[in-house]
Amino acid sequence: MSTSYAPVSEHLDDVEAARTEGRRKMDWALQHMPILTALRGEYEAEKPFAGQTIGMAMHVEAKTANLVELLADGGAEVAITGCNPLSTHDDVSAALDTHENITSYAVRGVDDEGYYAAIHSVVAHDPTITVDDGMDMVKVVHEEYPELIDSIVGGCEETTTGVHRLRAMDADGELKYPIFAVNDTPMKRLFDNVHGTGESSLATIAMTTNLSWAGKNVVVAGYGYCGKGVAKKAAGQNANVIVTEVEPRRALEAHMEGYEVLPMAEAAEKADVVLTTTGNRDVVTREHFEEMKDGVLLANAGHFDIEVNLDDLDDLAVDRYEARDGVEAFEMADGRRLNVIAEGRLVNLAAPIALGHPAEVMDQSFGVQAVCVRELVDNGDAYEAGVHDVPDELDRRVAEIKLDAEGVDHDSLTDEQREYMGSWQHGT
Repeated sequence: MSTSYAPVSEHLDDVEAARTEGRRKMDWALQHMPILTALRGEYEAEKPFAGQTIGMAMHVEAKTANLVELLADGGAEVAITGCNPLSTHDDVSAALDTHENITSYAVRGVDDEGYYAAIHSVVAHDPTITVDDGMDMVKVVHEEYPELIDSIVGGCEETTTGVHRLRAMDADGELKYPIFAVNDTPMKRLFDNVHGTGESSLATIAMTTNLSWAGKNVVVAGYGYCGKGVAKKAAGQNANVIVTEVEPRRALEAHMEGYEVLPMAEAAEKADVVLTTTGNRDVVTREHFEEMKDGVLLANAGHFDIEVNLDDLDDLAVDRYEARDGVEAFEMADGRRLNVIAEGRLVNLAAPIALGHPAEVMDQSFGVQAVCVRELVDNGDAYEAGVHDVPDELDRRVAEIKLDAEGVDHDSLTDEQREYMGSWQHGT
């Protein structure tokens, strides 16, 4: 296979300055990532990934970069590109590309052609393991490079949207190698999705707009783990939270948590801010735009830019212009302005000032990624093609490393308690 897209260093004007700044960002993040720090010491000594080639499509910023270096320092050859056209930090990508075991093709602001060309360049390294965020690389491998599948040990998937796609692919009998659903493990869902998405999305919107949350009607579309986090954090900043849902039990859960629950058609009329977290398409469409107030903020915290239908909005607009860096105003015929943040892409990573999830949160998620990659190297033959839950003992181990680093001690089961919990013979 030929490489169709050049590494990041060939795309930048001042490569040395970019590398220096990227390294500075990575070093800062690593100070707050005790799990990766602990695993780094272990993997550098043992080189468990020697002989492996890891192909990655991730959000290439400082926290991710520390995972990438961990895998490379553990002996792997790593090729990486972005999983969103606007989430790459070019300086971090350039810093990664200096590592003798890492080639980074991630460049911010690429068009669709460049985005997929970079994925093809990663796949040209003939990966034995894939680490994906959104499943685009897995799809490319299966559809265009099926000859590689026999040599791929397995993969890991980081995010909710990617796991949904993989489970659909698995149900159709089309997934041909084992992949761990990292997103679905407690150390990911309960922290990354809830606290990470909630805090980083709201912080990014506030910094991008220079507006307060207090007193605003914030419509949260979807009450999965990400939606719960957004709703909780918005309420904590004194917003009035309205939840929209299609799943009756989640709608009931939001209602029991004290949030107003409405159909989007009604919520849109009240909204000062709409933040989508569903992973589905056409959550906010023409009928909603027609009812929205002047000045509403529209943002998306789902993986793909399909939740807010920008084609519908563009059709309705008589003018569109950059109202602020990272904010595009769509002016309606009646003078109302509807403001879209970060082009409707993943707001906490795609806005101009976005930094992604907090380092402490991503430390946990990437710790799970690292131990899952090692599990594939050590025991890959034990897993058949398809989507697999992360082994619980691996998830628990990452939690223990974090607790040790935080100086938090906790109880353990006694032998008698363990026996009791594992037996069906104990009655009243």
